[in-house]
Amino acid sequence: MNKAIFLDRDGVLNDDKVDYVYKLEDCKIIEGVPASLKKLKENGFLLIIITNQSGIAKGIYTQKEVLEVYDFLQKNCENVFDDHYFAPHHPKYTTESLSRKPDSLMLERATAKYDIDIAQSWFIGDSNRDILAGQKIGIRTIKITHGKAGEEKHEAQANEYAKNLVEATEIILSGKF
Repeated sequence: MNKAIFLDRDGVLNDDKVDYVYKLEDCKIIEGVPASLKKLKENGFLLIIITNQSGIAKGIYTQKEVLEVYDFLQKNCENVFDDHYFAPHHPKYTTESLSRKPDSLMLERATAKYDIDIAQSWFIGDSNRDILAGQKIGIRTIKITHGKAGEEKHEAQANEYAKNLVEATEIILSGKF
């Protein structure tokens, strides 16, 4: 079995924007992300992006633009990603979908495809829906807080909290779990 790090995209790998990240010129990789991903990869983790992309359902951007951003991340992070799953749905614009976080179908598909051992794996996200999706499959979770205090009080209790991916990587590689 394999171990994996599942990663939300916006707010974990790249800066998030209120009006979506879909143009390459708006995709700014967060400081320390490439080095952290490389460390995780060197420690035997598969790296899989799991992201909601409701802007597709809303007609703001296309699947092609989502894939272009993925290619940009892949190129600028030394091709460390093993796969990329995205949910193009939004219940108010298209249909309900079990792929869309906080549901867990994207995680379940990746876990089955790559024979992933949940007990050795983590899901890192910056929203409650990320943490809830991880909890649905029983994976350990780290919530990125961006340095905001009080994140622990939200309804989705993560296993750990980190201000960014650099800190999350330190937690994972500390071997305390």
